[in-house]
Amino acid sequence: QVQLVESGGGLVQPGGSLKLSCAASGSIFSISAMGWYRQAPGKEREKVAFIISAGSSNYADSVKGRFTISRDNAKNTVNLQMNSLKPEDTAVYYCNVEGRSNSSSVFGSWGQGTQVTVSS
Repeated sequence: QVQLVESGGGLVQPGGSLKLSCAASGSIFSISAMGWYRQAPGKEREKVAFIISAGSSNYADSVKGRFTISRDNAKNTVNLQMNSLKPEDTAVYYCNVEGRSNSSSVFGSWGQGTQVTVSS
């Protein structure tokens, strides 16, 4: 099994910054992609940003230029630096990791979610 632990959510004023972190542990042989999704009340979960093992990343149009995703392959962690936050960024943010376990099976795991609230 693979476990994800997220941290870094909270309340911030518009224009402020937050950094989310996610650490993966357990039966991990390799990680192919790490990313962040978010779900606002009454809305579907949407992909925010993801990064593959080779290092290339992709962002939702709504966060381009404001959010930066990074990963530490040695520590199996992924971070999301969020700058210039807007009220519409308010949501529960979920970490997602995909890869292969030590038993060679493919896995896709989700974090428990961390609340980000942008409000004055």
